[in-house]
Amino acid sequence: MATVDGLPPLREVIAHHGLVAKKSLGQNFLLDLNLTSKIARQAGDLSQCDVLEVGPGPGGLTRGLLAEGARKVLAVEKDSRAMGPLSEISAAYPGRLEVINADALEIDPLERLTPPVRIVANLPYNVGTELLVRWLTPPEWPPYWASLTLMFQREVAERIVAEPGSKKYGRLAILAQWRTTPRIVMELPPEAFSPPPKIHSAVVHLDALPAPRFEADPKMLERVVAAGFNQRRKMLRASLKGLAPDIEDRLTAAGIKPTDRAEQIPIEGWCALAREMAKG
Repeated sequence: MATVDGLPPLREVIAHHGLVAKKSLGQNFLLDLNLTSKIARQAGDLSQCDVLEVGPGPGGLTRGLLAEGARKVLAVEKDSRAMGPLSEISAAYPGRLEVINADALEIDPLERLTPPVRIVANLPYNVGTELLVRWLTPPEWPPYWASLTLMFQREVAERIVAEPGSKKYGRLAILAQWRTTPRIVMELPPEAFSPPPKIHSAVVHLDALPAPRFEADPKMLERVVAAGFNQRRKMLRASLKGLAPDIEDRLTAAGIKPTDRAEQIPIEGWCALAREMAKG
């Protein structure tokens, strides 16, 4: 059976290396190389970019990224069992694939990447949200990456693009939409994976904005948003009362009704509140 790159089909690779997806690592392997190439294309032109990929597993998306012309791919994989398949891909693309057997939460990818950088990944379910929040909250903005193209459980993807007033609107939507333009670009059914998960998946593409949409101190914004959505059913004057004794005055100064609930407040309002809280 012919493949996009002349390497064996992924099912053969997995069988040859005895790879079985580990639930403890949040693994679900994507085996259709046409799909992985389609995901890679959602990231845009990769020919002048280095790409960071987290959790490549047997390398389905890795092969898609390289076949679509990525200048270089840095693949960070915690599971040492995947080193064999990934080394075979590296040999087929000399000088274009670097593989690190490490935890993505513990490395500095900038040491091995040359900007512009795009991050493209079928993220392990158990660390996907944590990695996204880290990428969205660097010490300085703009970040080292130009865009994120990430696969999540569909429910998480919907939270990232949710609008004010919806039940899915919360911390993820605010952090993502404050400094990026996120959109769902693909949806995938369970049967696209091995083993099939119990839920549908979706790919979200986020382009980094040159500057945040509204001025706010990042740490203060995270603090007020976390407090507000921690008790999202309560009025803000109640859910935020632990932040300041005069919280009602600060809410009013930010243009927010103290009787509103967290999901009613647009990003502009949360940023205005963060500025009020930063006044001390």
